[in-house]
Amino acid sequence: MTRGKQKIDAQRRSAEKNQKAKGSQLEARAVGLKVICAICKVQLANEKQLIDHYGSKHPKEKPPSSSE
Repeated sequence: MTRGKQKIDAQRRSAEKNQKAKGSQLEARAVGLKVICAICKVQLANEKQLIDHYGSKHPKEKPPSSSE
């Protein structure tokens, strides 16, 4: 019956590991989003995404230069 005890122990360890991993990732997400659209205030990760965003959401507007 050794295998039964090993299985129960493995399930318990797995459950403990999964509980520690849960939590909010909002702080990590906020750190990654560094560029903000001046028109609609959406947060984006980089300049390329901002240019793509302007092309799809604000086609009549000119994207800001990379120096801003």
